[in-house]
Order: sequence, then structure tokens, then C-alpha cells
Amino acid sequence: MRIGFTTLHLKKRFPLAISRGVITGSDNLFVSVSDGHHTGWGEMAPGGNEGADTPQKGEAMLRDFCAEGLVDDIHGIWDKARAAGIAPCALAALDMALWDLRAKQAGMPLCRLLGLSRRAVVSSLTVGINPPQIVRDRVPLLLAQGAKALKIKLGSPEGIEADKAMFAAVLETATGSGAVLRVDANGGWSLGDARHMMGWLAERGVEYIEQPLVQGQEEALPDLFKSRALPIFVDESCRMSHDIPGFAACVDGVNLKLMKCGGITEALRIVATARAFGLKTMIGCMGESSVSIAAGASLGALFDYIDLDSHLNLDPDPATGAPFENGVTLPADIPGHGGRLNNA
Repeated sequence: MRIGFTTLHLKKRFPLAISRGVITGSDNLFVSVSDGHHTGWGEMAPGGNEGADTPQKGEAMLRDFCAEGLVDDIHGIWDKARAAGIAPCALAALDMALWDLRAKQAGMPLCRLLGLSRRAVVSSLTVGINPPQIVRDRVPLLLAQGAKALKIKLGSPEGIEADKAMFAAVLETATGSGAVLRVDANGGWSLGDARHMMGWLAERGVEYIEQPLVQGQEEALPDLFKSRALPIFVDESCRMSHDIPGFAACVDGVNLKLMKCGGITEALRIVATARAFGLKTMIGCMGESSVSIAAGASLGALFDYIDLDSHLNLDPDPATGAPFENGVTLPADIPGHGGRLNNA
């Protein structure tokens, strides 16, 4: 198989502010795997917590790993790559490209190859941390895109009063739209603030809270869980399937991202493990184009909640393959996961 690498800059239409900072764009690595007849596509969104903070580091890892060739065994390749220390975000690019290639070789959409239907629940569109006046301008644009669910980023460095003011602006602007409201604190709250804010948000109809406490303070989750006013999902705190048993008694669900877990192969294990422990499932994204979003959307039928929207905030999206229809992010109905670079 022939391996190709392309790095492109992805510029966000609107900068995304979360509790840890502001993101205006990223340099992403795109990986192609070809058998001479079909080409599979994958994507890496760099991240320090995901093992490679630049596309150059991810490409170097994958070039070294692939130098001796790839066997015809996607699960075996994944296991070998993890043992070799390949960063999860780089492995995700290779893994989704291999699954895309395999589905194209079979002449089937990836969802069908995996025994899934091409369906999903609505995807949240994200409202970053902003002053109330900006929120009042931004939310109508998301609703005009067809949003049926909004994920509001809280955990402002300015404290919970700023969070309340921003949320009130979202609620005011979204009232009457029918959109459900969800909140992601990205670990921006203390235990006391998390307990207070969860009660306050529950009174205002929020559906769940994601990552209320910062990664590293998981020992406080059992206390928060006992008196929770909202269902709790962990994101940054949970990366691989082997992490899940430790959270089974203190959260309601887990949010996986392909960049965190190393791609589709481990994502399937995470879902199976979460279900075995009676937990809800969610799939989210980082700063990804339609290539990676299409790969995630191919698994959409497995999830209770979906946050696959990063491609909708790109100016422009350098790829196609993940249409947003009636509030739902779907994979294109073609062989493979559906995502590919434009002009490639």
C-alpha cells in the first residue's frame, strides 16, 4: 500500500473560546492509503494531550511506523502502533484511512460494513465562551444552519457569574427555537462551583454537563456524582476503553473523540465497554474537517449524543463528505466513510 501525507491549515470561521484558551485554527495532517485502485483518507488534528502537537511530529511517527509496510489487519496494525508509541491523534489518521480503504474495497459505506445504519441523533452545534452581546449575534447564525441542539462552553476564566450571564444570553436567544441545550465546562470549575452550576443549569432545562472538573481531579467525581442535578459525562478524563471501568460508578456517560482514542478501532471498543457498564455514549470532535467528521459520523448509530460540528465552523472546509441534514451530521452515502479532500 502507498501512504501519502498532506498538511493544510484549517481556519475557523469564528474563533472557539473554551476554559483553556482560544482556538482560531490548526494545521492538520491528512493521510492517504492506496492499494492502486482505491484510496482511503484519514486526518490528524494535532494536540499535545493527544501525543503530537504538530503535523510534522505525527507524520514522522507514521512514516517510521509504515516504513516496513502494512499487513492486511486493521486491528493488528492498531495494536502494533500503540505498542510502538504512536500518538493517538496520528494513529487516528492512519486508522480511519485504513477503514475507509477497506469499505471502498468492499464497495460499501463504512457504516454498512460495520453493520450499522446511516442514521444518528442530532448533533450539537457549539457556542464558545463569549460576552453576552456576541452570543446574541452568534446563536441565531447557528439556528439558521439548522441546529436542533446547542452545546454551550462554560468554565469562563472570569468565573461562574460570567458563565451565568453568557448562558442567560443563549437561553434568551434560543427560546422558542426548540433547540435543546447542553453544557461543556471543559474542566473549568472547582467542585463547589460545579455543584452550584449544575443545580442552576438544571433549573434552566439543560440536558447534561460534560467534564465539570479538570482532568486530574477525578477523585472528586464520586462526591459530585452522589448529589448531581444533571447527568455527568467525562471527556478529557477518559481516553481509552481501559479507562472506563474506573468511572463506571461516578459518571453517567463517556465522550470519545477519534483524536483521543486513536481512531475507529478503539472507538468501537470504547462503545462496547461503556455499554457493558451501563453508561451512555457520546462522540465529539476537535478541530477537524469533513474527513475526520465523516469517519466519526459513520459510527453515529452507536451514540446517545453527538457533537460532530467542527467542519461547519471552517472557512473554508478543505474536504467534503459529512453533510448536516435536519440537525444531524451524516456520512455521505457512498463507499467508504465518505470524507475526502477537495481536489485530491
